[in-house]
Amino acid sequence: MLLLAGVGGLILLVAWLPMVLKELPLSLPMVCVAIGYGVFSLSSGTVPDPRQFPRATEGLTEIIVIVALTGAGLKLDRPFAWRSWGATWRLLAIAMPLSIAGIALLGQAMLGLALPAALLLGAALAPTDPVLAADVQVGPPRSGEEDEVRFTLTAEAGLNDGLAFPFVNLAIALALAAEEGQPWLRPWLEHDLAWKLGCGLVLGYGIGRGLGWLTFRMPNRAKLSRTGDGFVALGATFVSYGVTQLAGGYGFLAVFVAALAMRAAERQHAYHERLHDFAEQTERLLMMVLLVLFGGAIAGGLLAPLDGPEVAMALLCLFLVRPAAGLLSCLGSRLPWEERAAVSFFGIRGLGSVYYLAFALNAAPFTEGERLWAVLGLTVLVSIALHGATVTPAMRWLDRRRRRQGVLELGA
Repeated sequence: MLLLAGVGGLILLVAWLPMVLKELPLSLPMVCVAIGYGVFSLSSGTVPDPRQFPRATEGLTEIIVIVALTGAGLKLDRPFAWRSWGATWRLLAIAMPLSIAGIALLGQAMLGLALPAALLLGAALAPTDPVLAADVQVGPPRSGEEDEVRFTLTAEAGLNDGLAFPFVNLAIALALAAEEGQPWLRPWLEHDLAWKLGCGLVLGYGIGRGLGWLTFRMPNRAKLSRTGDGFVALGATFVSYGVTQLAGGYGFLAVFVAALAMRAAERQHAYHERLHDFAEQTERLLMMVLLVLFGGAIAGGLLAPLDGPEVAMALLCLFLVRPAAGLLSCLGSRLPWEERAAVSFFGIRGLGSVYYLAFALNAAPFTEGERLWAVLGLTVLVSIALHGATVTPAMRWLDRRRRRQGVLELGA
């Protein structure tokens, strides 16, 4: 009964807190972690430590990431195109590889990590999180809340989770090669890079187009859109993810591409708002539960292995590696300097990083697992606090500056 009452309270907070915190330099994730830390600090029961429950950690974070990817794909109003997505391609092709390499090099130099563990840490911490980055993403479908900064960060969060997977699998391949002497280069290039990426893109697009036809193009009486049911978004998410994973592709990539393809089938249909709202509400509820558990893991000693080098490593990831990589990727772009700074700074780390680390540690032997969990946990915690406190004033400042420039241009 206590658990039931607690879950009920969490559900009510999911609905109430975003409205209350809207005017404050606080975020829902910050409050969730604080609640979890407080509750589990006072409790004498089992602590939700990902090191003790690795399979559960992998499964729960996997579900919330794919739901968040569907929501991100459905909310993008801008059609998929090479030129109009230019800033996103820069972040994916330049900033993410630079971030992975920078974090891996720091892991080896500062923490003495072996190459597989250092590469795994870089691959896990490089992607912008689609779950915790909601405050810097675009608004609901057809809302018009899609400036360049919000669009770029939303599209990046949707695509980089799938594109980080080859590097996670490379770290796994290197760890298995060191442990068992397995060949790694050719299987990684052929299977983990070429096949899985191609399969994710093709199946995601094909499934999304098919679902778009079922939803918007079928004879009028049979259209899925006539149901008005938002949970169709979950069905689309699980079908695209499950089919692609069974085919050996990257399901994260397929889910986001499928959502984009569904949106493109009938871009202005009001049903997209229903689908997006259901996905967002599901995501927010799952996020709150998992961040409460994350706070409990911190209370249970997740950060205990930290020492000076680990703390410095986490801070450098957030304050140096991502901002520098982001700014380098924006060289030559048309973005104003303040928008370049925002895109580079708000590379939020979160539950996607937790999933990657859990997935890799379940797949291969990494002797540095406890240190990796500690560094990742601190990085996510600092990201939640830092970005949660700064995102509201920063985005409002950018919005005011954009409006002033619009007025000046009209006057001229």
